[in-house]
Formats: sequence, C-alpha cells, structure tokens
Amino acid sequence: MHTPASMVMGIVFAPLGLVLVFTAAITPQWREGRARLGMVGPGSILRAGLKGQGMGSRSKSAESLLLLRSDGLWESCLQVEHSELKQCWPVAGPYQRDPRLRLAQGLVLTSLFLCGTGIVLACIGVRCWTDIPLRGVAATGGALVVISGVLSLTALGVYTHNLERLGIVDPSHGINNPRFPHLSLQPAGSLYFGWLGSCLQVLGGSALLFSFKSPRCPTCPSCPDVPACRSCQEITHKADVDMYEVSC
Repeated sequence: MHTPASMVMGIVFAPLGLVLVFTAAITPQWREGRARLGMVGPGSILRAGLKGQGMGSRSKSAESLLLLRSDGLWESCLQVEHSELKQCWPVAGPYQRDPRLRLAQGLVLTSLFLCGTGIVLACIGVRCWTDIPLRGVAATGGALVVISGVLSLTALGVYTHNLERLGIVDPSHGINNPRFPHLSLQPAGSLYFGWLGSCLQVLGGSALLFSFKSPRCPTCPSCPDVPACRSCQEITHKADVDMYEVSC
C-alpha cells in the first residue's frame, strides 16, 4: 500500500512533539532567575563549601556570588555559578499553590495523555500491513493530537504570561523578606522545547486529519465499470485469469 504523505507526516511529527513536550514537562528550566549573593563573615557556610572546591582563593568570588535559580512545573533548582553546588527539590510554598501553575500542570498532563492516545489510534488507522487504511481511525487520532497540542500551547501561554508573578507573594501582605536577593526572572530552555513540541503536535495532528478525505481512484480504460483503487495492470491480469480459468 502506498501510504499517503499526510499520514507519513502525521505519524512522524506527532511522536516527536510528544517527546519534546514530555521533556519540557519533566525538566526544571521553565524560568530562570539570577541574583548577586553577598557573603559576609569568614565563617560563612557557603564560603566554606567553596573553599572545599578550590575556590577559596578567589577573593571576588568569595565576596560576591552569582546565584542561579530555575523553576519547572514539578521541580526547582538552585545553583552557584562556577561551582558544583546545586540542589533541586519538589516545588513548594506559594509557587506550588499558585492556581496558574496548577492549571499549567493539569493542561500538560492532559495533553500528554491525549497525544499518546492519538498516536496509538493513528498507528492503528494507518495499517501499513494492509491495502486499505482505516481512515476514520487515523483521522480521529489526528484530532486528539491536535487537541493535545492546543492544550499544551494554552499551558505554555498561561505560564509565560504570568512567568514573573508565579509564586510571588503580594508585598501588601508584608510577608516578603527584603533581605532575600531580587531575582530577575526570564524564560528558560524548557519553555522553548514545549513551544516547539506543541507546534509539531498541531502540525502532525492536522496532517492526520486529512485522512478523512478518501482518495479519488481513476477508472481503468480496459475495465471502465471497475472503480479504480487498484492498478490497471492488476485488474487486467485478474480479468485474463478469470477468462481462461477452467473448472473440472
């Protein structure tokens, strides 16, 4: 069977988009923040840790360090630049309780489930091992993949739009700690993986949707009454065989 180009495009783009969105979901680089951290006192724990890594001789590093903070959907990480001091932990506090983050988490999980289901249906519908594909099944899988791409795009849009406000306590409540260094938050690599994967999901699902359209089969000149989904040579050969067939 000659697999239509739209089906080939769909079954290639949809899994690739699923992998990229899944990678974005499990990595903690949806947003990043940088801040200068001053070190006071010779007995600082952070200073001692840096000395253990051979950085104690650098006076500038000892006086001021660049602190890198990254947040994802389910994990946050903190790292000191130019060192191996890094720690990650599950999201907690106001960031975890933020309803916009919870909405993004739910949308991404739903998107992954629908995309996986759509890919399974598309693989069943294509049926490369038979002559006639199940076009309705493949197109249904494409519709699920498109919906999953729209959901992940929505989650990414919500997160990106509120990136600098997620988990930030209202200063009017008086809970913010003025001694904590200010972080300039910006989009990180996982967001770009998510955007690319979501666009691939929409493209792949849209290509599979073309499976609803049945191909036009031209009629064979020597057999005008036979609708033409098979090659003319096959039809002619079949007619010749029937003509000379002898039953005993």
